[in-house]
Amino acid sequence: MSADNIVTETLMVQADEPMMDTFDLVFLLTAGVMAILYLYKETLFGNNKIVTPQQPISTPLPKPVTPPKKDRDFLKKMRETDKNVILFYGSQTGTAEDYASRLAKEGQQRFGLKTMTIDIEDCNMALLDKFPEDCIAFFLMATYGEGEPTDDAVDFWELITSDSPEFSDGAPIEDKPLSSFRYVVFALGNKTYEHFNAVGRTVDAKLTEFGATRIGERGEGDDDGSLEEDFLGWKEDMWKAVCEIMQVDQSGVEAGGHVAAYKISELDADDSEKVYYGEYNEHALMTNGIRPTYDAKNPYISPIVATRELFNPNLIDRNCIHMELDITGSGIDYETGDHVAVWPMNAEQNVERLLKILGLWEKRDTIITVESIDPSATKKYPFPVPTTYATIFRNYLDIHAPISRQSIATLANFAPTEEGKSKLSNLGSDKEVYRVEVSDAYLSLGELLESISPNGKPLDSVPLDFIIETLPRLQPRYYSISSSSKSTPKTIHITATVLSFNPTTTPHRKVYGLATNYLLQINRKLRNVHHPETLPSYSYSGPRNKYHDEGSNLIKLPIHVRHTNFKLPKNSKTPVVMVGPGTGVAPFRGFVIERTLSKAQGEEVGETILFFGCRRRDEDFLYENEFAELFATLGERGKLITAFSREQAHKVYVQHKLNENSSHLWNLIHNLGGYFYVCGDAKSMARDVNTSLIQIAQSCGGMDEVRATNYVKDLRSKGRYQEDVWS
Repeated sequence: MSADNIVTETLMVQADEPMMDTFDLVFLLTAGVMAILYLYKETLFGNNKIVTPQQPISTPLPKPVTPPKKDRDFLKKMRETDKNVILFYGSQTGTAEDYASRLAKEGQQRFGLKTMTIDIEDCNMALLDKFPEDCIAFFLMATYGEGEPTDDAVDFWELITSDSPEFSDGAPIEDKPLSSFRYVVFALGNKTYEHFNAVGRTVDAKLTEFGATRIGERGEGDDDGSLEEDFLGWKEDMWKAVCEIMQVDQSGVEAGGHVAAYKISELDADDSEKVYYGEYNEHALMTNGIRPTYDAKNPYISPIVATRELFNPNLIDRNCIHMELDITGSGIDYETGDHVAVWPMNAEQNVERLLKILGLWEKRDTIITVESIDPSATKKYPFPVPTTYATIFRNYLDIHAPISRQSIATLANFAPTEEGKSKLSNLGSDKEVYRVEVSDAYLSLGELLESISPNGKPLDSVPLDFIIETLPRLQPRYYSISSSSKSTPKTIHITATVLSFNPTTTPHRKVYGLATNYLLQINRKLRNVHHPETLPSYSYSGPRNKYHDEGSNLIKLPIHVRHTNFKLPKNSKTPVVMVGPGTGVAPFRGFVIERTLSKAQGEEVGETILFFGCRRRDEDFLYENEFAELFATLGERGKLITAFSREQAHKVYVQHKLNENSSHLWNLIHNLGGYFYVCGDAKSMARDVNTSLIQIAQSCGGMDEVRATNYVKDLRSKGRYQEDVWS
C-alpha cells in the first residue's frame, strides 16, 4: 500500500466521525506526513547510512535483470515461415549446432526442403503431439559428461524422461500421443565415457515409446574417433530416407557448391558505443546499473586475485597453472565439485594470420554487420553485431578448429590456382589424406589457406561469409573447480595443465591449447615472469579495456559456473575414495578441504582416501605441501596414496595402488557403504580404474567377472561411483 493511500484512508475515517479538536487534527496530519517521509526516505534523502570505522562502506548490489521471455512456440514459427523441416539441437561446444546448420542448408539447397534450425531450449517441447503430420523433426543431441544432457537440453531431457510428459496429457504410454510424429536423430558423444551417446539414444527410445516413427537409422558420432566421418557416413543414407518420406527428388543437386548464408555490410563509425568489441550480449553494453544474471549466455568478468605455477619452475616444457577468481558481488554461487567455464580469446598471431591471408588486415578495425540472408532464420545474427573484422576472429570464431572435410571440398571452388584446387579437392575427398594432413596435424584454417596461396598473396577469392558459416563459434572451456565453496564461497580456483605439443604428422610445427595457454600467459604477465618462448600472445585488455588496464596489475576473465552431480555424500561419516592423477586431483582438493572443515566444526568424518599420481615427486606433485597439512588435520581417518610413474624402472600408476590396497578399499565400499570417485583422463586412466575395481570385486568379493561388472555398474546407478572425466 502506498503512502498516498495511507493519507486517503485516514481522512476518510475522519469524515465519518464527529468533529475533532485542533490537537487531534495536527497529530493525525503529522503522522501521515511522517509515514510518507518514512516510505520515501531513500528517494528524498538518499541512502545516507552512518558507518562506524569497524563497518566497511559497501555499495548496494544492483538488482538482477531478467531478460524478456522468448516465444517458445516453434510450431507458430514454422507456420509463419512456411517450414516443413525443423532441426532441434542440444549443444555444449557448438558441434551439434554446426551439424544442424549444415543439414538445414543441405536440405534446402540440394532437395528443396524448407528448413529451420533452433536451439531446443528455445522451444516448448510439450507441443510435440501437435506437430504437423507432413513435417519432419531432426534431433541433434550431444551427451555431456557422464550421460548428462547439455545445458540447453536440460528442460527437454526432463520432459522426455518423465513418466507422464506434458504432451501426453497424463494419458498412458499405450495411447501413443506421438503416433503421427516423424523424426531423425543423430547422437554426438565419446566412446571413452561409460554412457556413450546416452542422451541421443534415450531421446530416440522415448520418442519411439510414445509412438513416434524414426526415419532412417539413428546416427551416432564418436568424438574420440572421427566424429566428422561418422556424420558424413550417416547423412547420405539418411537423406535418401527423408526424401522418400517427403516425396522430393532424391537426386537433388551436387553437394559442394556454396550459396551465401550471410550478408556482410561495412558501416560508418557513427556510434561506437553500440559496437561489440568482444562483448557477448547486449547486457555488456549497458551502463544503467542493472546487474544481469550471469550464466552460459552471459559470462561474468571476474578479477583474477591470485595465480601461480604448480610444476617445478625448472621444467621448461611443462606448466600447470593455479588461478583464483573473485566472484564477489556477481550473484554467482557454486558448490564443491562444480565446473567453471572460461571464455578464451584467440591468439593474436593466429588472428593476424587469418586477416592477412583473407586480405582484411588493412580493414581489421572497420565496423561491419553480419546478417542472415534467410529472413525466416531463427538466428538473425551469428554473433553480436555491429563489430569489426578483427573482433570476429579474436573473440567470436574458433579459428583454431580444424576445418571439416566437407567444407574443404567447397573451399576448393575458391582456390586461386589449379594446383591449390587439386590439393583441396584431394583433402576433401580422401578421408585418410584429410586425417593425416589436417585432423592429426591440427591444421588451422589460416595455415591451410596459406598453403594454397601463391607467394603468400591474400586470397581475395574466398568469401568471408563462407568463413563465418564454416568455422564454429568460439566456445568456453570447462574446468573442474579445485576449491571448496564452504571454505572460499566468493573465490573459484582453477587447476589447469597447459597444452602444447608438436604433432607427429608435422613435427616442425607447435600447436598450443587455446584456453590453457591464455591462462599461462596471463600468469606470466601478472607475475612479471620473462620466458624465452613468447608465443602465443593475447589482447589482454579485452573489449573496451574491461579485462585489463595497462596501468594496473589486475586482469579479469569472463566465466560462468556449470553445476554438476559430482558431489560428496551428504553424510560426512560416509567413507570416500578418490582417484585423481594429474589435474584430475582438482575437484578432490575441494573435497578434502571440505572434509577437513567438517572435522574442524566437530562433525564426525568418515575415512578419506586420495589416490594421486604424477611423473615425479620433485616435478609435478600438485599441492604437495597443502595436502600434507590437510591430511595431517584429518589424522588417522585420512590417507594420501601416491604413484610416481617415472621414479622407478617400471611405471606405477594409480590403478596399481588401488590393487595394492584392495582389501581395505573393498571394506570401505562394500561393507561401509563408501563412495568412489574418479577424475581425469577418460581414455585410459578411467577405464583402467574401472577394470581395477571390477577385479577387486572378484578377488575380495568372491564374484565372477559378470557379477563383479554388474556390481560396479550398480554402484554407478546408485551414485556411489562417480566420474568427472575428459578425453
